[in-house]
Amino acid sequence: MISTVDHLIIAVQDLNEAEQNYKKIFGANPVWRGDHKELGTTNVIFNFKNTYLELLASKGEGLGAMLVNNAIEENGDGLIGVVFGAANITEASKSLIEKGFAITEISEGEGQNNNSKELRKWKNFFLPQELSRGIFSFIIEHTEGSLKKHDEYAYDSINKLDHLVINTNDADGFIQIYQNIFKIRLALDKVIEHWDSRMLFFRLNKTTIEVVEKRDEKEPKDSLWGLAWEVENIKEAHKRLTNNGVEMTSIKKGVKENTLVSTIKSHTNNVPTLLIEHTN
Repeated sequence: MISTVDHLIIAVQDLNEAEQNYKKIFGANPVWRGDHKELGTTNVIFNFKNTYLELLASKGEGLGAMLVNNAIEENGDGLIGVVFGAANITEASKSLIEKGFAITEISEGEGQNNNSKELRKWKNFFLPQELSRGIFSFIIEHTEGSLKKHDEYAYDSINKLDHLVINTNDADGFIQIYQNIFKIRLALDKVIEHWDSRMLFFRLNKTTIEVVEKRDEKEPKDSLWGLAWEVENIKEAHKRLTNNGVEMTSIKKGVKENTLVSTIKSHTNNVPTLLIEHTN
């Protein structure tokens, strides 16, 4: 039913500052800057091999502006949403309705690039609480226009999203939704004893959704935590970032075999961010 992690959304108060931060982190320019007039928001988009990242700020009035303003008032800048892609949104909606979920009507959206005046159009519907469980998320199908793709990625720049990290207090319920309802492949389910936690790894469009369970007695709830971005050469990426004033931890071996990692400590607009190189 769901075919991609279509994009991720970071709410920011100062869009210009956030754009400059992520130009440094990614080592690339955004491919889109536009407005959603009916939502009261403005955005900047960076595109990658397997997904895109949207920096979203309030501009005027509307449901989008309310979402951004409330998120920033509560937690400051940060990761607020994950959007899933469907090849056929009508069939996706029908499937969920047949399973007894109250799905909002499919709506149509439009965005215009402020520089090129290019239009993009899409259809989407929002996921109900029993499926989103605290995460702002919706399903989208792009119907017209597209984002510019980079012809190539520099060896010291970000080229793709390696994984998205989600926290949960109910791994079994998460599996029921993401594997059995959304039809996303569960690649691994394991207990990490020295962390006293259970971890799930879902895979789609060359992206991993990493889920970390910390059980409690509260009602089931999920929350977005952080992002890991893949680079071809982490040593050169680390050098580029530190030379541009970005604070980094030293490079070390990752938990996953044949990986090198470094944590970005600044310029992330409060999003826990990891760089990762797969060495084999």
